[in-house]
Amino acid sequence: MSRVVSIYLPDLPTDRIRRDDPSIPPEQAIAVIAKRGAKRWVSAADVAAKQAGVRVGMPAAKAQALFRGLMMVDADAMADAAALERITLWALTVYSPIVAVDGIDGIVMDTEGADHLQGGELPMVTKIANQFLARKLTARVAVADTWGAAHACARAITWETVIVPVGQTVRAVERLPISLLRLPCDIVGDLRTLGFQSIGELANTPRAPLNLRFGPEIGRRLDQMFGRVCEPIEPIRTAELVEVTRAFAEPIGAAETINKYVGRLVVQLIEELQKRGLGVRRADLIVDKVDGTRQAIRAGTVKPARDVAWLTKLFRDRTEKIEPGFGIEKLTLVAVMVEPLEDLQKSSSLVEEEVTDVSPLIDVYGNRGHRVYRLAPVASDVPERSVQRISAAADPVGVSWVHHWRRPVRLLARPELIDVIALLPDHPPVSVTWRGKRRKVKRADGPERIFGEWWQRDSEMEAVRDYFVIEDESGERLWIFRSGDGVDPETGSHRWFCQGIFA
Repeated sequence: MSRVVSIYLPDLPTDRIRRDDPSIPPEQAIAVIAKRGAKRWVSAADVAAKQAGVRVGMPAAKAQALFRGLMMVDADAMADAAALERITLWALTVYSPIVAVDGIDGIVMDTEGADHLQGGELPMVTKIANQFLARKLTARVAVADTWGAAHACARAITWETVIVPVGQTVRAVERLPISLLRLPCDIVGDLRTLGFQSIGELANTPRAPLNLRFGPEIGRRLDQMFGRVCEPIEPIRTAELVEVTRAFAEPIGAAETINKYVGRLVVQLIEELQKRGLGVRRADLIVDKVDGTRQAIRAGTVKPARDVAWLTKLFRDRTEKIEPGFGIEKLTLVAVMVEPLEDLQKSSSLVEEEVTDVSPLIDVYGNRGHRVYRLAPVASDVPERSVQRISAAADPVGVSWVHHWRRPVRLLARPELIDVIALLPDHPPVSVTWRGKRRKVKRADGPERIFGEWWQRDSEMEAVRDYFVIEDESGERLWIFRSGDGVDPETGSHRWFCQGIFA
C-alpha cells in the first residue's frame, strides 16, 4: 500500500542563510525580516532567536530591542523557493520517484518503491531526518495514509518524526487546528469566528451549510485528508531532466502491453541521452492510472549506462509490481540521475585484455534493495578507521595497508568487552572469556602498541592500545587489545576487548 511522507522545513530561511554564509558562527541568532510598505516584522527565526523570545510575526523593532545581538536579514522569497527546489530535486534522486514541493516550506513524496529500500517506514523516516540534519537543515518528518494527514502531522509535531499507523488518520488529525487543513487564510479566519478550532469539529459538522457559505473547498480538503478523494502528487520536473512520455487513447493493463511500451520508452530515452553525451544512473517509470492515482518503479545502475537491452530488462523485471486497476492512461520514463558517458572504441580483442564486467550483477542486487559496496584502505593506524566503504564500481584506490603485524580477516563492527586473566603490563593473557565461553590461551604474540590519533580528538592525546594475537586450545585465533599501557590510568581503562578473528 502506498503511503505519503511529508517533510516540513520550519527554519528553511535561516538554514539557507547559514548554508549560504558558512562564516556565521553557530551561536549567532538570526531573524528574517519581511517588509510591506513601512511595516517590518519577523517572518522566520532560528532556534537561538526563539530561545531569546523572538517570535514570528513580532515587529522587527521589538525583536531588535529584545535581543541586541540579533542578526537581522531581509527576507528573500525567491532564494528560499530556489533552495526548496534544490532540496526537492535532491530528495527525488535519493528517496522516491514521486517527490514534489509542498507549499513554501515543505516536501511531499510517495513512499511507493522507497520504504522497502530503506528497511521499512521507521528506518526510512529516521534516515531522512538524520540526512537533513547532516545537511544543516531542520526537518520534521511525518508518514500517513494521505498527503493532507502527513502535511498536518509534520507541522503539528515538535520532535523529528512521527508515523501515523495505517487506518488511523481520523484519530491522528481530529484534534489538530483547522489552520493545518491547507485552506485559504480568509476561510480559516471565518471558521474561527464561527467557533471552529479543530479539524474534528469541522469534520463532524454537516457539509451542506459549509458548502453554502464557503463553497466546496472545505469539503474537498477534508475528503483529501481522510482518503475519500484521490490527491495525486505531481512529481517535480526541471528542464534538465530527460523525460519521455507515452499517452494512450485507450487505457492499457495487460503485462505484455506494458512491457512492450516500456521497451519503446527505454529506446527513446537512450536516444535523448546519446544526443547529450550522457548515461543514466537512475531512472523512474511513472504510471498514471485512470482513477487519478500514480505508481512508480525505480531502477538504478552502478555506473552510467546506455544499454537498451539491459535497462529494459531492469524495468521488465519489476513491472509485475504494477497494479493497473481500471487501466493505465500514461507511462513516463525519467532519467533522474545522469552522468557524462563517452563511447569507447575497442581496437582489437587480440591486443586488449578481456575484463569481466560485474556491474550487471551489482545492478541486480542494488535494485532489490541490497547495499553493494567495496572496502578500501584508509591511512590510519586505528583499525576501525583504516577501512572505508566505496562504490562497488569505483576506480581502484591507490592507498594500501602497510603493517608489520598481521591483521585479522574479520574485523568486528565494534570491539567487544572480554574478561581476561593476564599479568600487567606486558604479559599476554593466560585465559580469555568471550561471549560466555572461557578459552585457555595456548599461544600468544604481542604486544603491538597503537597510539591514539590526537589530531582527530583531544581525548586521544594519551590513548594507547596494546594488541595481542592469541590462539586457544581449539586452534581459534583472536585479535584482542588492552585499553591503556597497563600502568598509567590516563592512557586507558585497562579493560580488554576482542576486535577481530583470524582465519
